[in-house]
This record gives sequence, C-alpha cells and structure tokens, in this order.
Amino acid sequence: MNLEQLNPKKRFSSRTQNYSKYRPDYPNEIINYLQEFIGLSKTSVIADIGSGTGICTKTFLDNGNTVYAVEPNEDMRQVAEHLLKAYDNFHSIDGSSENTKLKSKSIDIITAAQAFHWFDPKPTKEEFLRILKPNSVVVLLWNIRNAKSDGFMQDYLKLIQKYGESYTNDSTNDFIPKFFDNRTVHKKVFPNPQLADFDRLKGELASFSYIPTESNPNFQPMISELQDLFKKYNNYGNVVLEYETHLYYCKVK
Repeated sequence: MNLEQLNPKKRFSSRTQNYSKYRPDYPNEIINYLQEFIGLSKTSVIADIGSGTGICTKTFLDNGNTVYAVEPNEDMRQVAEHLLKAYDNFHSIDGSSENTKLKSKSIDIITAAQAFHWFDPKPTKEEFLRILKPNSVVVLLWNIRNAKSDGFMQDYLKLIQKYGESYTNDSTNDFIPKFFDNRTVHKKVFPNPQLADFDRLKGELASFSYIPTESNPNFQPMISELQDLFKKYNNYGNVVLEYETHLYYCKVK
C-alpha cells in the first residue's frame, strides 16, 4: 500500500483528541543530549515537521527555542494552536514535509516526531535541504513500545497485533539510511515509561490510526479484552506502558 492510499495527512483527524491527551511526550534528557552532541542552544531555530498536536514542539518551546510547527492536518494543527497559544516563540504553519512554506536557509534543526515514516522521501529531502542552514541537522524521534518487556506489555502488544490493521512494512533500518544517502546517522535510546490508569490506556490505544474506531464491530471486543488485561496487571489502579524514545540525528548539509 502506497502513501497516497494510506492518506497520512488526514488519517488522524478522527483521533485528534485522544492523540493530544494520551500519547506519551518525550523525556527531558533529549534536550541535554542534543545540546551536547549537535550544539542545540536556546537560540536554535527549529522546524518541527509533521508536528501534529504539538507534543514534540512543546519540548523545544520549553527549552526557549523558536519553533515553526508544520502540520498539514487541520484538526491536529488547531489543537496545537490552542494548547501552545501562550508561547510567543510558537509559529503554526499549514504546510507539509514537501512544502513547509518556510524561507530558504532559515532553519538550524529539523525535527520529525512520530511522523517521518509518513513523508514522501524525494520531495521531502529536497525541501529539507532548501530550508536548512549550512551545517544543520535533522533529528528524528519515535516513542516505541518495548517489545522485550514481560507481563503486561507482552499481552498488550498481542492485543494490538490481534486487532490492529497493518499499515506499513517499512523499517527504520531501511528508509533512514536511504533518506540520508548513507551519511552517518547517530542513534540514542532513552527509557520513557508512562504510568496509565484505564482511561489513559484506552485513550492511547484509540489514538493509533491502525486501531478500530468505535463504529467498527471489533472495537467493543477489543476494549473488553483491554479491561481484562488491566484488571489482571494493574497495581493500585495503574499499569506501566513501557516505552523507549528512539532518537536519530544526521548532519545533512
């Protein structure tokens, strides 16, 4: 299935509220790491491409950076504009990875969080090279469930595999080196566990685009199984969603 069929710019519209409320954020340690290894400073100008509801954008706004949040989905963009309206250094852009509407050579660091696999590689690469200043860096981020964990996470992943619809077979081992023309790509993994009551667990599950919606006949059986998992594994009303934040960076100019 190609990107056009997957409709990445609109497929999250019905999940915007769950996405903004329940998706995990990013650990503060990534700021220290990027300060050390790519020279991130408070004066660095960031373009957060595929910024969604602003989860990653906020991480850099809190560091004092000017951030241009580029998002093609109107519903997600409006949520970010509401949540981040207090930040003077926040700029919301109705654009995409292929057409950011940003000035040439205006950006120090490009970030893409939970979004890079949705981009059309060739026009995106051309656009990134256009907007980046010399000696600039692209940073990619994903929050990924820890598949090596036992207990709750193993059973939760089995539930997702049972009810989720596969949407891509791509692997970061393949498309990241290809996108960067086999330049050196650095990787760092950060633990990012999330404490979740049942409402958060249900909301986070429903935020994923490959999970059945409430109108789907599989939704209620899925939620019933999720309730059984929660009853089995919760500790004083919470379970731990064991996430890891995978960070990649590459100097592209």
